[in-house]
Amino acid sequence: MEHEVEKLKQQLLAKDNEIAVLKEKLALQKDSRCTSSAAGLQEVVTELSRLEERTALSNEEIMRYSRQLLLPELGVKGQLTLSNTSVLVVGCGGLGCPLAQYVAAAGIGRLGLLDYDEVELSNLHRQVLHGEDRQGRPKAQSAAESLKRLNCKVQYVPYNMQLTPENALQLIQQYDIVADCSDNVPTRYLVNDACVLSGKPLVSASALRMEGQLTVYNCRGGPCYRCLYPKPPPPETVTNCSDGGVLGVVPGIMGCIQALEVLKIASGKESSYRQQMLLFDALDTRFRTIKLRPKQAGCAVCGENPTVKALMDYEKFCGSSAADKCRNLCLLPKEQRISVQEYKQVLDTRIPHLLVDVRPPVEVDICHLPFSLNIPLASLEGKKAQQLELLKEKIAEVKQQTNQESVFPVYVICKVGNDSQKAVQILQMMSGKELHSVLVKDIQGGLMAWARKIDPTLPQY
Repeated sequence: MEHEVEKLKQQLLAKDNEIAVLKEKLALQKDSRCTSSAAGLQEVVTELSRLEERTALSNEEIMRYSRQLLLPELGVKGQLTLSNTSVLVVGCGGLGCPLAQYVAAAGIGRLGLLDYDEVELSNLHRQVLHGEDRQGRPKAQSAAESLKRLNCKVQYVPYNMQLTPENALQLIQQYDIVADCSDNVPTRYLVNDACVLSGKPLVSASALRMEGQLTVYNCRGGPCYRCLYPKPPPPETVTNCSDGGVLGVVPGIMGCIQALEVLKIASGKESSYRQQMLLFDALDTRFRTIKLRPKQAGCAVCGENPTVKALMDYEKFCGSSAADKCRNLCLLPKEQRISVQEYKQVLDTRIPHLLVDVRPPVEVDICHLPFSLNIPLASLEGKKAQQLELLKEKIAEVKQQTNQESVFPVYVICKVGNDSQKAVQILQMMSGKELHSVLVKDIQGGLMAWARKIDPTLPQY
């Protein structure tokens, strides 16, 4: 037995020497900015990865992972499989932070952390790997630093960049499992297509307001994202955390479940959600699972005769930006919109008008212009415009007070200028019927533009 142990130690030592030589070759290639082919470099990387495969746990690792080593579902064999597995996390935000934290703590071998954004104060209530002192720092690097303090044995690879059709395939091909923690539709389609073309399982989750959902795509014959959503939704119907808000613990819960599915797949176990979707209702603290339709033969990317054989322009395909910031819709022509500076002139010259704030009351409580009338967009939509009469009465009141007989201006404002455009469209359709002699315009950029350019004392959120 001792002889076999000594033999294994010698073999590991030899492999360590080989690894050191290969690492030296890679370093020389970087230093000399060698122009060797990408294929040759990829071959070295692949060989390095193969040589680094673990065959035994150290005493320190046995102590560190002892509580999960005791599980018959994992054991030493499963732990070694974890240590030889690589995971790419796309998005180091509300979902990516808890996912990366538990995957790293469990002892995954290599963890890629991709995010183009920087840490902001509004992130901290849910993005638990970052701190107040990290504001302005790249999220990928901030996450890697926090995780290294948790488990320095894991190899962390931060990517401070945006995932694009130009780099997605090359990047995803270097990892065994991909976790989509993004917050926008174009990136979801991009990650899905790259995973299908690369043959990688995709653990995807989302969280918004008080709800979350999770599915595992392209795993052991299961459907891909396009099987369920062949066409993207209209951009004006999509809401993200910047627009709709989220309770911080909700992405925390969903990110932890993502980590669970990643670890199950990494250790060779069956995923629970390769043809099912998990739905979470935080308000009632309830989970439910719905069965999904199977892999579709006519799917554009994973079907029998795929039409998507290369990555495309996903922002154009979805009609929206591949970012999790507040969307900037363009629903109105230029002549139906005014800037915050132009509206300031309206105020300064005391032109009679009405300012309508179409945000929900919960946002009005955060901040508002004191002379605005709050009529939420939801109350204008649908067959019965609940507060239309209030609007008509207010217009009549202001016109009477100012002896206004000509066309009466109504300006509409919201947070960033998206909902206000929708409200203008609705009010324009009513013009000439329910509303008479009214000119409706939207204020571009909304209250956040007003706070940045006109009144810096107005809170931003």
